[in-house]
Amino acid sequence: MFERAIGFAPSSTYWRHLRRITANHMFSPRRISHLEPLHQQVADSMVVQTQLAMETKGFVELRGILQKGSLTNILNTVLGSSLSSDMEDKLGLMVKQGYELITMFNLEDHFPMKFLDFNGVKRRCHKLSSKVRNVVDQIVKERLKPSDQSIKGGNDFLSALLTLPKEDQLSDSDMIAVLWEMIFRGTDTVAILLEWIMARMVMHQDIQAKIQEELDDCIGRHCDRHVCDSDIPNLPYLQAAVKEVIRLHPPGPLLSWARLATHDVHVEKSFIPAGTTAMVNMWAITHDPSIWKDPWTFRPERFLEEDISIMGSDLRLAPLDRVEGCVPARH
Repeated sequence: MFERAIGFAPSSTYWRHLRRITANHMFSPRRISHLEPLHQQVADSMVVQTQLAMETKGFVELRGILQKGSLTNILNTVLGSSLSSDMEDKLGLMVKQGYELITMFNLEDHFPMKFLDFNGVKRRCHKLSSKVRNVVDQIVKERLKPSDQSIKGGNDFLSALLTLPKEDQLSDSDMIAVLWEMIFRGTDTVAILLEWIMARMVMHQDIQAKIQEELDDCIGRHCDRHVCDSDIPNLPYLQAAVKEVIRLHPPGPLLSWARLATHDVHVEKSFIPAGTTAMVNMWAITHDPSIWKDPWTFRPERFLEEDISIMGSDLRLAPLDRVEGCVPARH
């Protein structure tokens, strides 16, 4: 299924078409600005859950709260706000099962013998893939019913796909692949990143204090308003701290934008034969002392000294994907 999604589809007219659709309907500045109320709502919910946990238990298990918030955010972004709680739970369970499968050791990855299925990984993958197709197809069909008016003017990605001009529309199977990729790849990446940010704030309370001071200067110490997207340019130290967390703990340490060598090529002293699948070890890049000074030191100031983009244009820090295979976690 993933071979028809933007992260794994081979370079082709179809892949460039997907890239254009996501750039225009998923990651455009106008699209992101429309999602700001959703982001604020999800953040408020996570704060309430955190406060409740402290009052009732005296401690907070952040991982569960962050995973739930991340899932809610991506489901609303991709599929809209009309999903039932049962459907959200079902999709969340499938995301969890998917991540469990890709983290399992599979001997066939090293010894490709198609007639064997060590630990039943292949069987479970096929079963999950079939379940994903059925569930996402059900959601699409529900949205197409005349009684569902959310397709008109909806801010979610599914609405955008369903209202594309006829010549740009995707087949049902391709649409399911693209939607599931957005959900699957955009859930845990955000939750993992937020968890590392919180961990680093606890470990480096001097940096936490600097960020708090910057926030107070920007929106006021006793102000009840949210931090808005328009405030971000006025919070350079906060941005630098987030970038430093991304550098030390890239949510996608081995980037999935694998590319196939179509012909023999030499890269410096290495020979890459045709047919080789090349993947990028972003963790190695972000910890390379020839690229970063004191790479194991958590020092946000490095990003104040040099402005480095995390949007894929600078391969020293492309933590999630390049422009060709962008994911919702960026926003």
